[in-house]
Amino acid sequence: MPVLVIYNPVSGDRSAKALFDDHVLPLLAKHNVTPDKVVATESSGHVGNIVADFLLSSDHAQPISIVLGSGDGTLHELINVLNNTPSPKPFPRIHLALVPCGTANALYAALFPPSPQEDPVEYKLKSVKAFLSDDHDSVPLNLAVNVLSPPHVRPPATAPPKQVSISAVVTSTSLHASILHDSEALRASDPTIERFKTAAYQNITRWYYASVKLFPRKGPEVVEVYDPAERAFVPHENSAEDEPIVDLIGPFSYFLSTVNVDRLEPAFRITPRAKETLEESSPAALDLIMIRPMRDPSYTMDSEEARKAFAEKVGAVLGAAYQDGAHINLRYAEDGSITTEGDGPTVVEYIRCGGWEWEPDDIDERAHLVCADGDILTIPTNGKATCTAATPMNDQTGFALYT
Repeated sequence: MPVLVIYNPVSGDRSAKALFDDHVLPLLAKHNVTPDKVVATESSGHVGNIVADFLLSSDHAQPISIVLGSGDGTLHELINVLNNTPSPKPFPRIHLALVPCGTANALYAALFPPSPQEDPVEYKLKSVKAFLSDDHDSVPLNLAVNVLSPPHVRPPATAPPKQVSISAVVTSTSLHASILHDSEALRASDPTIERFKTAAYQNITRWYYASVKLFPRKGPEVVEVYDPAERAFVPHENSAEDEPIVDLIGPFSYFLSTVNVDRLEPAFRITPRAKETLEESSPAALDLIMIRPMRDPSYTMDSEEARKAFAEKVGAVLGAAYQDGAHINLRYAEDGSITTEGDGPTVVEYIRCGGWEWEPDDIDERAHLVCADGDILTIPTNGKATCTAATPMNDQTGFALYT
């Protein structure tokens, strides 16, 4: 099987080159693995061009392995460049040994939950060692296909083309998309994950107006919602097999779905039950976290005072996500305070579905932002965004991860 070694020298704290020179490449040599190529990326999207050129330059019908040193953003670039590269036949399956060199490394942290007792370098080599083991195996990578659609137009007018972006970690709108949008301006002064917290404080009082549709996944054929009392997902009260689609209205404070991962940072377990679907080998699903202010029993109207007061509750939810995903158990008391007792409405709506549609209010500019693995997209005026979970077509194509 051909082997490529690719790393992004500017990802995270820019330590990838030293890590590969001092540890990754010597480890491959120790196991008598000679890469076909060792390449450092030079620009955005370069990783995809490296792999596409390699696959198209010769008849590589067999799967390939890539040792990839980067963050989630570089993997996102690889997937999307290959998806947009013309090829006379489907690309073979690409098996990835990940080396976490980015800022948050959500996918790696989900596959290999970190422990404070572990040696930092040894921890980063776990996927490479899985690749080098005699009985190495890989798990298929599910994807989220995001489509931003312009409004329909009547002939003879022609609408602009749809924009497609594929995620392997997260697709979001609302607060998370605003955080990622604003955190880029902070990257130069603060390359750590602390910049995300700074951006969160800048945006936490915003509400986002949109209408939403939730679609079921294959298998249950209904939209599911997490019930803290049952400690399990149950059919959503508004979803039945004969009418499975759930319609919701805003405002929203938080709207985020993940695929493959239960966290966005090593300790930030935002969708703590998400790995269940991978372990079950069931059809791909999106685990979706929503916070809607109107579920708060103390809600009366949208005002600056109401947004400031509700921001404290959103902060409590995000803080609880750092406590092993405890936010999914939070409920409202009758007075609107947050508790873990009783049977009041859940503060968070934790949904498991096959897809969702987000149609923003035209006058809410921030509601038009969509984050796809850190890449910020903008929904056209009068347009909408859809996100659909997808499994690899078969075991000969797509992506898989050495775990």
